[in-house]
Amino acid sequence: MPAPAEAPAPVAAPPPADLVNVQIDGVWHKFPKGTRMIEACKQAKQEVPSYCYHPKLSSPGNCRMCLVEMGMPPRPAPGTEPEKDEHGMPKIGWMPRPVIACANTVAEGMGIRTNSVLTQECRKGVMEFLLINHPLDCPICDQAGECRLQEFSVEHGKGESRFREDKVKKPKNVDIGPRVRLDDERCIMCSRCIRFTAEIADEPVLGFTERGSFTTLAVHPGKRLEHNYSLNTVDICPVGALTSNDFRFQQRVWFLNETNSICTGCGRGCNMEIGARGDTIYRQTPRDNNDVNSAWMCDSGRLDFHFVNSEFRLTDPMIKSGGKHQIATWKTALSSIATALSGKKGEEIAIIASARMTNEELFFVKHLAALLGTPNVDVVPRTGGADNYLRADDLNPNTNGAKLILGIEQPGSKLAGITELMNRGRLRVVLALGENLLKVGFSQRDLEKVPFIASLHILANASAELSDVVLPGTAYAEKRGSMINVTGRLQRLNKAVKIPGNAHDTWEILRDLIVACGGSNGIHTIEDVFKRLSAEVPALNGLTFSKIGDLGVPVMETSEKVPLLEREKERKAKGIIVG
Repeated sequence: MPAPAEAPAPVAAPPPADLVNVQIDGVWHKFPKGTRMIEACKQAKQEVPSYCYHPKLSSPGNCRMCLVEMGMPPRPAPGTEPEKDEHGMPKIGWMPRPVIACANTVAEGMGIRTNSVLTQECRKGVMEFLLINHPLDCPICDQAGECRLQEFSVEHGKGESRFREDKVKKPKNVDIGPRVRLDDERCIMCSRCIRFTAEIADEPVLGFTERGSFTTLAVHPGKRLEHNYSLNTVDICPVGALTSNDFRFQQRVWFLNETNSICTGCGRGCNMEIGARGDTIYRQTPRDNNDVNSAWMCDSGRLDFHFVNSEFRLTDPMIKSGGKHQIATWKTALSSIATALSGKKGEEIAIIASARMTNEELFFVKHLAALLGTPNVDVVPRTGGADNYLRADDLNPNTNGAKLILGIEQPGSKLAGITELMNRGRLRVVLALGENLLKVGFSQRDLEKVPFIASLHILANASAELSDVVLPGTAYAEKRGSMINVTGRLQRLNKAVKIPGNAHDTWEILRDLIVACGGSNGIHTIEDVFKRLSAEVPALNGLTFSKIGDLGVPVMETSEKVPLLEREKERKAKGIIVG
């Protein structure tokens, strides 16, 4: 009888945090030793305004906006006990001058006052200095509506200016990179952008020149702010000094509806907010998720939305008649596909799906393939995107979902066989779901040998021109659904804009196609789809669509690491950043 396997050694629990007692505005709290004062105040729900501080960057203490009153218990005389307050804690001796909360850490017995007379007067003084040379161009500034200088001038400023001299004039509308513009007059010298380019993007192309009131943000001679993460400097700029060329003068931010979603530009699935007004997307900005993308995202991902509003969008189902496509009803288009599929053997049919589809859409692809009995099912692989920061090598956002749901071990492994069947005239029907076949390696000569092709896509393309039936689907921002990123995290897409024209949600199109082909189901909502999906896929057992949440949940193990997050962990362990 074999010896029983040894039980794995239990994982050692992390050492208990060394807690210290800190008084904030008269109330005692406990915090781990080493906590930044500004973070301790935040946890105690006492606001400490700041400009230069960012938890993902080092703290230089530039802006002085986070000045607070601090005190410590006086050292008692030899042989005497420290004087206690009504809480039994040592009485605090308050310092006559303030300290910055962003770079100092808490200590045992420390006292912090965030709203004392000294603190309030310091903030008013700082705001007065910051506004001395700041231009009064709020009506035309893109930052209006989310400008911390505006907000803090109301909450902490004097409400009037004593400055009577001429303001210092600095460069305006400076082209510092292909996607970013600089208005130096608005800059308050917080240095966030400088630290980001040096510490996160590893391209220190920004710096300060001159001194005092004449200090100017500038690009190093012979350099440009053109790396693929440049627009993060616009996100973290607390004023309107750095603006996006793409979003500049496009829309007032208070008109935008912000929707939590994920980027589908690669397999990372960076969390983001989609800013839309009406049915038009105007910008996409990163959303904090320390397990996926921290607080950042790449420029190529955030700018990959203009196709959603493209004039080439497919908006009606079409059937080819006499060599030309004619608009048809959904019932007619789906019936036409069902008729073409009727009586065909499984090996005469191929389904080329997409790893850009959601899990819910792939669920219906799986059931359609089972209904038709075809083994010729695959997705198109895309690789070559890795950049040692956030971009994943896999450029498809849901390859792991395709593997789990469709049972595909290696995406693209069947494409050569499908191409061979086309070339030999063995395929009678091809369903192209979310892919432009002529753009992913199939030749027009081979496609022309297929008697019937149906395409489901969002844009007019060359493959659609060859197709007998064209079905208009939905883009990532027009639907709800889920995807699994390269690290095995299940995340949600949310609907930010309406579906254009007579297009339908992609999962509904596939459901109706199954019904038209003789299948049946009682699925009417995305929640119902996910419920059925989670019952069929072991990795998703016990989950519901709502349980995914805004930050997602891990559902499978992969060997993928996020280089930027790994470096961030190191910096946090060294105490350089809060993280």
